[in-house]
Amino acid sequence: MNGERLPLAEPSDVRRAAAELVRADGRAFAGVLALNGLAAVAGLAGPWLLGRIIDEVRGGGGVAVVDRLAPVILLCAVTQLLLSRWARYVGHRFGERTLARVRERFVDRALALPSSVVERAGTGDLTARGTADVTAVGTTLRDAGPALLVNAVQSLFVMVAVLVVDPLLGVLGLLGLTPIWLVLRWYLRRARDAYLAEGAANSDVAEIVAATASGARTVEAFRLQERRIRASRDALDTSRRTRFHTLFLRTVFFPVVEVSYIVPVAGVLLLGGWLHHEGTVSLGAVVATSLYLLQLSGPLDEVLMRLEQLQSSGASFARVEGLARAPRTAERGDSPDPAGDRIDVTGVRYAYEGGGEVLRGVDLTVTPGERLAMVGPSGAGKTTLSRLLAGVDAPTAGSVTVGGVPVSGLDPERLRRQVVLVTQEHHVFLGSVRDNLRIAEPAAGDEQLWAALAVVGAEAWVRELPEGLDTELGEGGHATDGPQAQQLALARVVLADPHTLILDEATALLDPATARHTERALAAVLEGRTVIAVAHRLHTAHDADRVAVMEDGRLTELGAHDELVAADGAYAALWRSWHGDRPATAP
Repeated sequence: MNGERLPLAEPSDVRRAAAELVRADGRAFAGVLALNGLAAVAGLAGPWLLGRIIDEVRGGGGVAVVDRLAPVILLCAVTQLLLSRWARYVGHRFGERTLARVRERFVDRALALPSSVVERAGTGDLTARGTADVTAVGTTLRDAGPALLVNAVQSLFVMVAVLVVDPLLGVLGLLGLTPIWLVLRWYLRRARDAYLAEGAANSDVAEIVAATASGARTVEAFRLQERRIRASRDALDTSRRTRFHTLFLRTVFFPVVEVSYIVPVAGVLLLGGWLHHEGTVSLGAVVATSLYLLQLSGPLDEVLMRLEQLQSSGASFARVEGLARAPRTAERGDSPDPAGDRIDVTGVRYAYEGGGEVLRGVDLTVTPGERLAMVGPSGAGKTTLSRLLAGVDAPTAGSVTVGGVPVSGLDPERLRRQVVLVTQEHHVFLGSVRDNLRIAEPAAGDEQLWAALAVVGAEAWVRELPEGLDTELGEGGHATDGPQAQQLALARVVLADPHTLILDEATALLDPATARHTERALAAVLEGRTVIAVAHRLHTAHDADRVAVMEDGRLTELGAHDELVAADGAYAALWRSWHGDRPATAP
């Protein structure tokens, strides 16, 4: 469904990442292993002591044997309980710290992704990885990982105890578990791919739902409801099929496992009874071996369930860790610092993947402090050119440089000191008005915040809020409308104080009067800085130093407003259309 999915980590990468997480909290992990090992040893005493009681009572030991050994069994059981609880406590603390590391690393990697990579992959995939997949990994590290270790140790100790009590009965019991190993191999060969397919299908569902919800007005305006419903149903149908496939794997795996627990116990009782009748095995050994095998079913069942969970969470871990294989903005080349602030666009061509060229040989120079407006019909290439100027994408051919250095080659810190792109998209973060503004400048005082709000025309409505700058925004707080959210975004730009500001119809959601005030205020604040505006309203072009007219991916006109109107070309036609004037006709 997406043009380019975010990558997946290889199994070796997942194992390496898991090992790094364990090493990061190695003492706690070692403590979990030690405590669970001691608990497992304590748990082995019960069946062996019970077998001793049976044999000694049958040998005439009397009640004294029970009085002597029963308290030991009770003491061992209590010790096992306490050690297990302690181990679980340490394991949960280990898991929570590890989950925090996973989340922090995911956020760091997500923020390092170039916006072009996220756009091509779709926000639904990133959202699904950051929510459901990270949660699955965290649950595994907190619960499944420690539980798997606990029960694996207990299972190993019980198997050794079975062989120690009576080698013949022990071998028979362990051979009875053969169907479990066979069905486990069958399951593991299929599970990872099945769960990866399910995760990808879930990402597609999240993507189409998010896209439909965010574009609801467009869907309604162009009557695309049926098309979006069909696309949603197709995505849901694919998700359902992948989920049914993983369910099928589990319905084969678990019944075989459950039946296999009965086979070794029944075999030991039958063979042990015959051997006891022949006098080669004591009744206590038969009872102890049977109890050990019954005891083995608990931890072994837990191990197998956790292994099944690991297949699902392993696929989630591969999706979470896959961000490490994605391109990162920090990996841009070691470019020198720009020698000046002039922006040069030379012979630029650009084509989106799988599509035709949207820019065809554009040449443009923007001098420091200039106000340039880009106008043209929809699809002319204005937004694409603005993305290249901001370094979001690199041109297919040609170059876009600032101070002689390719914009797309600058690392994020240096790039944002040069260029900031402000689009129609905006976001209000959960938190106060002050928190939302200080994202751009954490050290800003209240005076600076009010000044920035005043510049974009937002001071009045913010002062009317119940708690002013301390008013909480978002869910449970003040609900901002489109113009208010956009004004907050523009106020952040004012606080960031970039050298070059690219406005891609950034005031489109504001009413004409507010938009004109905001644009003029921004221009006044950014005096001496470069402002490039993709003009939605032509009064922006009227106020600019120069106007660049884009048509069919080419720069067809460039000059001041009055010059272009006098030239009576494409811009003049746009200007007359904007004002409702008709071209003069010959008498």
